[in-house]
Amino acid sequence: MEGAKAGGVVKHILLAKFKDEIPQYQIDQLIQGYAKLVHLIEPMKAFHWGKDVSIENLHQGFTHVFESTFESVEGIAAYISHPAHVEFANIFLGFLEKVLVVDYKPMPVQL
Repeated sequence: MEGAKAGGVVKHILLAKFKDEIPQYQIDQLIQGYAKLVHLIEPMKAFHWGKDVSIENLHQGFTHVFESTFESVEGIAAYISHPAHVEFANIFLGFLEKVLVVDYKPMPVQL
């Protein structure tokens, strides 16, 4: 993974499908809990989320996207092992039917 240890922004993308029986109010509470991590874990610099709105129907059942921004790959490692993340993930993952996580370093377009 070229440049993975180098500094620079890293995006942590989590695609999720909540279990069908999870009520909306509980999904809302889980999203709020996820969003609070940005205030508890220093390497986590930003958090955004949204629901799938694509008309292409290629979502493979994933309904929610969560994007966290870190200043380095090492920042993601610190986040993953942070007690607040571990506690939240142990709860959050139990409500999901499907999950996919990808970390990447945004690259400029070379024209």
